[in-house]
Amino acid sequence: MTDSQIIREIKDGNVELYSELMNRYQRRIMAFIYHMLKSAKLESLSEDLCSETFYKAYRSLHTFREIDATFSTWLYTIARNTVLSELRKQKAAYVSIEEVNMEPIVSDDATPEQQLLINERMDKVRAAINNLPEKQRSAIILREYEQMDYQEIANILGQTVSSVKSLLFRARASIKQQLEAYIEQDRSSDDYERMYRK
Repeated sequence: MTDSQIIREIKDGNVELYSELMNRYQRRIMAFIYHMLKSAKLESLSEDLCSETFYKAYRSLHTFREIDATFSTWLYTIARNTVLSELRKQKAAYVSIEEVNMEPIVSDDATPEQQLLINERMDKVRAAINNLPEKQRSAIILREYEQMDYQEIANILGQTVSSVKSLLFRARASIKQQLEAYIEQDRSSDDYERMYRK
């Protein structure tokens, strides 16, 4: 059954089917929430906020309209708003959205030095993403790591598609600027190594 079919069934009174929707999205929503809470060191709240997200979605399911958004987009919006509300309560300074699939892929035959360098680069990218304003961070994660299209991101963030494109442009420019010093330093050490080997 598709999400739409399940939702229609639930609205017609077959509420037991809601567990099927939970099974489909719980891991992704949990990971999204976990990583939004990570830099605020509130990961322990992930399960509670995930449950709260699904509870809110269930309570509001009668208001869900497919012409406005897909179910997954609607659910991500609820999850994001739930986390932001909790962070405001906790007076956390900023939200970090650091995705599971941002882990570097290191080949088995990479040397320990190469593995260390790849991990260091990924840490720099994560730090650059964490330094972005919240909407830019959300946009870049949803686009690059959740592989969402512009319209889905616009729906989740409550923005227009052109605003999302602008957010992504500014986010990428900021990340590039933050990483320039590191990349320059990396080039200098490579040049030094080549000179040293001669």
